[in-house]
Amino acid sequence: MTSWSAWLYDWWKAKHNDTMKTSTNVETIEHLVQRMTLAEKAGALLAARIMLNPDGSVWEGREDQSPWGFTPTRELIVERMIGHVGLMNTPSVRALAQWNVALQDLAAQTRLGIPVSVGADPTHGRARNAQVSQSGAGFSEITEPIGLAATADPDLVEDTARMMARELRAVGIHIAVHPMADLATEPRWARVSGTFGESPELAAEMTAAFVRGLQSGGAQDRVLATAKHFPGGGPQRDGWDSHFEKGSNTVYPGGRFDGHLEPFAAAIREGVAMMMPGYAAPVGTGFEEVGFAFQHGIITELLREQMGFDGVVVTDFNIVTGMRVPKLGLELPVRAWGMLDVPPVERVGMLFAAGVDQLGGEDDPSLILQAVERGLVTEERLDLSVARVLRDKQRLGLLDGLLGEPAEDSNENISVSGLIGGVLPAEQIGQVVATAENLALARKVQAASVIALAGAPLQLPARPKLYVEGIDPEVAARFGEVVEDPRLADAAILRIDAPYDVLPPGSMEAHFHQGTLEFSADTIVHITEIASIVPTVLDVFLERAAVLTPFTELPLAALFGTFGVSDEVLLDAATGAANVSGKLPFDIPRSDAAVRAAREDVPFDTEDPVYRFGHGLSW
Repeated sequence: MTSWSAWLYDWWKAKHNDTMKTSTNVETIEHLVQRMTLAEKAGALLAARIMLNPDGSVWEGREDQSPWGFTPTRELIVERMIGHVGLMNTPSVRALAQWNVALQDLAAQTRLGIPVSVGADPTHGRARNAQVSQSGAGFSEITEPIGLAATADPDLVEDTARMMARELRAVGIHIAVHPMADLATEPRWARVSGTFGESPELAAEMTAAFVRGLQSGGAQDRVLATAKHFPGGGPQRDGWDSHFEKGSNTVYPGGRFDGHLEPFAAAIREGVAMMMPGYAAPVGTGFEEVGFAFQHGIITELLREQMGFDGVVVTDFNIVTGMRVPKLGLELPVRAWGMLDVPPVERVGMLFAAGVDQLGGEDDPSLILQAVERGLVTEERLDLSVARVLRDKQRLGLLDGLLGEPAEDSNENISVSGLIGGVLPAEQIGQVVATAENLALARKVQAASVIALAGAPLQLPARPKLYVEGIDPEVAARFGEVVEDPRLADAAILRIDAPYDVLPPGSMEAHFHQGTLEFSADTIVHITEIASIVPTVLDVFLERAAVLTPFTELPLAALFGTFGVSDEVLLDAATGAANVSGKLPFDIPRSDAAVRAAREDVPFDTEDPVYRFGHGLSW
């Protein structure tokens, strides 16, 4: 053992020797399931939302003190015996590591001492929506997933996912609640930036590479992937997101339901561990018009029987009960589209009947116990799901201290770290997370994702005068003298975001950028004025496929599309200091009218797009 592993083992043995003695005589997953009480099984089948304090201690405050109505951690783990938690905040990598040790300490106090598995939304990007990502904790920052697709390099994507897995396991995160295997066929959809683009072929290739990278390590290195939102969340009616009732339907006016399955099929071929069905209810498919997770025809007949998936199916969050927001005095409605009039306990029965294994965002095991008591689901049916959940924990090395057979690829070090969830001591996080090697890879990914849509590198004097907007002046100062008046500059470099409908601040929906793709008249006039004064580079953050038509008519020095890259990476590209090779992962539409006329489920369906999929200049 390494020195820290030896210390960790001694610490664990001293604190939890009794638990280890009573648990190590269980030889198989099936035996472990047999030893579990019904209440323990119910807890294992919930994926509860959880938060930690900024200093890495566990949250033990009152429900009304937390932003989203979180249950205190001890109650979750020790009393309710919750087996999986989904992170809702990530203060820092060091805090995560400290918190995970404390979390597994609580898990060890339960009767069987089964470690808790921890999941997280994307952690390594530069996302702006905290509702669907957990960026900014100190991991190596790559681009958003759509930017990975823009690299057009599956080998680079696989290497990146493998690096991400090592960093995640170092702080005790076991399950990635991604990738999104959805197709970005509806440009107005708020979740486009989380996908691998519009092309079924490219999205399938990138999904496979990403899953392969996350899951390919040994038991202590791998992270299990969750492909979502089966059978494809891209064709949202009018682009409205399915977190909200006006986005409760996917539609298929082009009859392309099967085409949206291709990335999920690729994930299954790579052995993806988990699947998450979408919230939406499909319209015009022959399936029931209720949320995908409630449908036996979707989960069991299509996903399991036809496509051969035998892993864990976890629901998207809060389709059994709503989400409490005590600080705002709100209770967000349950996202059980088409099932809003069905009582929660009956929803639980229907979900297990459909073939689901784990209930996302739920933390009340009594709902499962009531469903069994009422005959809505049998304990034998629950056993099947519990076995699937435990099988994943075994693949992660989390059951090495409990089962006679260790996880595949386990060794002496893994079994020790596995006992407390695979987390490194906080002071050693820097040896794995955001290392020089990892940061270099992350920067390489960012650079490879930059798309030059038009123009050429700037031709500048040795110490140019630069006018910048949307760029950190301190970063720009490394490339030249920053001036405040574009009339005094040798060049202007501007960064703007793709447009969207502005909603009232403070609402959850305000975090989801939806609606218009056309820039305001004020924005167009402002950029036009600057471009008429000085050679101008414009970079647009393409979290969605913005309408760039007005800018193609300007005398810009260069027009870039990016997906979450640093100012330094962009300036390297704009000045010719770095190669540019990114390719568009979707079409750029000519107008909002063209998008409205297109069919939500059909790739490349807008009329006369400004730039086509695969476009991108190189230098």
